[in-house]
Amino acid sequence: MTRALHPGAWWIWALGLATAASRTTNPLLLALLVAVAGYVVAVRRTAAPWARSYGAFLKLGLAVIVVRLLFAFLLGSPVPGTHTLLTLPEVPLPDWARGVRLGGRVTAEGLLFALYDAVRLAALLVCVGAANALANPARLLKSLPGALYEAGVAVVVAMTFAPNLVADVQRIRAARRLRGRPDRGFAALLQVGLPVLEGALERSVALAAAMDARGYGRTAEVPPAVRRTTSVLTLGGLLGVCAGTYGLLADQGAGYGTPLLLVGIVAALAGLRLGGRRSLRTRYRPDPWDARAWLVAGSGAAVAALMVWAGTYAPEALHPPAVPLAAPALPLWPAASVLVGLLPALPLPGGGRPGGRQDPHASRSPAPAAGGAAEDRRRPRARAVFRRSHTR
Repeated sequence: MTRALHPGAWWIWALGLATAASRTTNPLLLALLVAVAGYVVAVRRTAAPWARSYGAFLKLGLAVIVVRLLFAFLLGSPVPGTHTLLTLPEVPLPDWARGVRLGGRVTAEGLLFALYDAVRLAALLVCVGAANALANPARLLKSLPGALYEAGVAVVVAMTFAPNLVADVQRIRAARRLRGRPDRGFAALLQVGLPVLEGALERSVALAAAMDARGYGRTAEVPPAVRRTTSVLTLGGLLGVCAGTYGLLADQGAGYGTPLLLVGIVAALAGLRLGGRRSLRTRYRPDPWDARAWLVAGSGAAVAALMVWAGTYAPEALHPPAVPLAAPALPLWPAASVLVGLLPALPLPGGGRPGGRQDPHASRSPAPAAGGAAEDRRRPRARAVFRRSHTR
């Protein structure tokens, strides 16, 4: 059987694409990033409920673009422009709302600036949606440190609630169609809501019982000094990670961002390691971090690193100006670095066919018993006895 890819590798790959998207406002590069993420999701995702969430993130990204343009159309833009598209009636506002306007001049430069900013945010959402569609949240929970296990359970339950809800609605609507009942309209929605709510409550009770049976929430006693050291290391490490990430993502701050990020990661890992002593749990069949996981995670990290490096020698290509109006150009080397993110779509060593839809139960077929031949000899005799007992 081909072992599934580690879910953490998918998240690192997706976060690498998201980091690359945050470093540019070029709509052509952002569209290429979205296309790369979409192609990998189309090739590698399975038929699991969470794999259907990618379409919802695409729709959310389109909604972000529309809302951002609508706000720029009604409230104006900080970018001065000379190409006036139309002039809306301006609503006078009080003095305490100085700097905000309703209506007024709508310029092409302002709308273009808003479009660049909205496409970048939409690309970030699509990259996060790709990670949600590819990474199994339950298997990702197994890989979390013991200190984050309880928070991870809450996140997994929240992430799987919406896909299961959608699956329940589709199942109930299909059942109503088979019975000749309407499945569209407000009245049908009200009639579908009660079975969906009942299914959600049943899943909640079953989940609570399963968590209680597995000892969820039980902790071990640790010395007070260990608890204080864990808190200091974890809090300090997370602050260092936040400051270092901000320094890397900002245009000016790469000098102190990398050391802070590395120190913060080391401190946070040490704190999580100590904090895991209070969590009493075991891991059944932990997912190994193999060569395929290194390749997938490395491709995402390479896209992020190459895009950060491209910002040092070609900042104008990554951030096309909205003033004056000009068509954005596709830079060659940043575009080539984005294509590195297509590596997970290729047939990886030991990864099976590119579709990634191997039968998860293929290796669970029971092995033939030791007395299999004797069992086969007894079956015709049992059938004969059964026929005689029913013919009398």
